Amino acid sequence: MINAIIFDFGDVFINLDKQATVDGLKKLGLTQWNDDLDQLNIQFETGKITRDNFLDGIQRHIPKASTAEIMEAWNAILLDFPLYRLEFLQMLSKKYRLFLLSNTDSIHIDTFEQKCGTTFYSDFYQCFERVYFSFEIEMRKPNYEIFNYVLNKHELQAKRTLFVDDKKENTDAAAELGFQVWNLQVGKEDVVDLFSKNTI
Repeated sequence: MINAIIFDFGDVFINLDKQATVDGLKKLGLTQWNDDLDQLNIQFETGKITRDNFLDGIQRHIPKASTAEIMEAWNAILLDFPLYRLEFLQMLSKKYRLFLLSNTDSIHIDTFEQKCGTTFYSDFYQCFERVYFSFEIEMRKPNYEIFNYVLNKHELQAKRTLFVDDKKENTDAAAELGFQVWNLQVGKEDVVDLFSKNTI
């Protein structure tokens, strides 16, 4: 019997357009997303470098672009957060222990909060016993350590915890640790389908 649920954030609650950021950076002169940028992103997502370091790192690949233009392209990924998902989560929070576990960075979270407004994001965060962002805890999925960290911190049992994420590498890692998992298929499934997709 499931008594706790750990949710991803992007493409589970807030809709994303990952291609929009790639396209935006290409318009600014980036030839292609490469390993160097991948590593830069991981460092930023795990709080190893500052916002300025990150933006400077991207700017090295597109020297003619301003920081403001890079920020705009970087945030193009963030779309809407439908109210019905928040309402579903509020209902769910009365029955289960809920946690948010997201690979994300300070730019995206600040932008989400500004776009949605204090009331909305406060209502959202209040649904969870704890909110974990990778840039704050300096760990990211799919590394086992981040899952074990949440389990140990809150005395959860993996077999009684459902982990919901749109990335298969993340749900695979959680499954190997004994979690119940739902690899949500973006565009085909919605988090509000939770009860029809999972036996909880």
